[in-house]
This record gives sequence, C-alpha cells and structure tokens, in this order.
Amino acid sequence: MSNITIRKLRIDDADNLVKYGDNLKIWNNMRDYFPNPYKLEDAIGFIEKVSTEQNNYPFAISKEDQLIGIAGYYIQGDIYKHSAEIGYWVGEPFWGKGYTTQAVKATIDHAFNQNDVKRLYASVFEFNKASGRVLEKLGFNFEGKGIKSVFKSGEYLDELRYSMLNPKYFPEG
Repeated sequence: MSNITIRKLRIDDADNLVKYGDNLKIWNNMRDYFPNPYKLEDAIGFIEKVSTEQNNYPFAISKEDQLIGIAGYYIQGDIYKHSAEIGYWVGEPFWGKGYTTQAVKATIDHAFNQNDVKRLYASVFEFNKASGRVLEKLGFNFEGKGIKSVFKSGEYLDELRYSMLNPKYFPEG
C-alpha cells in the first residue's frame, strides 16, 4: 500500500481539489457549504479561508505530494473547547485502498498530540457505511443516531455520530 501523508494545504492544491471534489458522489456525503459543481474559485477560496481560520486544522491528503482528498479537524468553543469535529474525504479513484484510514489516523494523531484535543467526534450520513467502517476500524465508538436530523438532496437522513477519547486523558476509552 502506498504511503499517504497529511500536510498543510497549498494554493497549488486547487487543481486537484477541483479534479476530485467536483464529483456528485463526494458532494452527496458533504455538508451543503461544499458546492456542486466544484470550481477552481471554490477551491482557491476554500484553501485561503481554512488556512487562516483559528482552531481549524485542514490538511491535504497527499500521495506522492499530490492532493487526493482533504482531512482535518475543527476545535470547538465554549464548553466544547476540548472537543474537535473531524472530517475527511478522498477522491473516488482512491476509494477502497486504505488511504482514508491512513489519513484519518494521521489526523487523529495530530489532534491528540499537537493540539492536546481530549475528544474527537464525527458525523456520517446513514448511507455512508464505508466512512463508518473507517471510524470503527480506528477505534471510534458509535454514540448514536440523529433520526432524520439531516436534510440533504431533498430527503431527510439519519446522522450517525461517532467519538474517540484521547487515551492520554481517558485510558478507559
């Protein structure tokens, strides 16, 4: 299996961001702020915005120094200041190769070790079984289901919630 890394986003990632992000199958698993179609100006705007946001840690999922997807986490505020939401997607040509698992693992390591995050959580649409399997494989716990809590593509969907505690603080897990 090829080695996947995560790294800071660069403006020269914009072309690959469009190449892989402009895909209805990707969009169907994303929040609506991710546009479809996905254009070059969207990619540039995204890179510029998230690269300067406080508490936001976006990464290029990189194969041979080329972006093939995005992973990252956003540290929450107020009483949730020790929790971060993790998110990720990988371009369709790279599905089923273990790249997502590698990238999410690296993102978890960054959150727990570089920013001392105590708890990570992720939400997955009910039909995205592969994403749930990635989280479970990495040790996330299924917390529950938001019944018909998401409205996407004209229909109400269940949202599945997963979490992971930083073992440095919660060794029981």
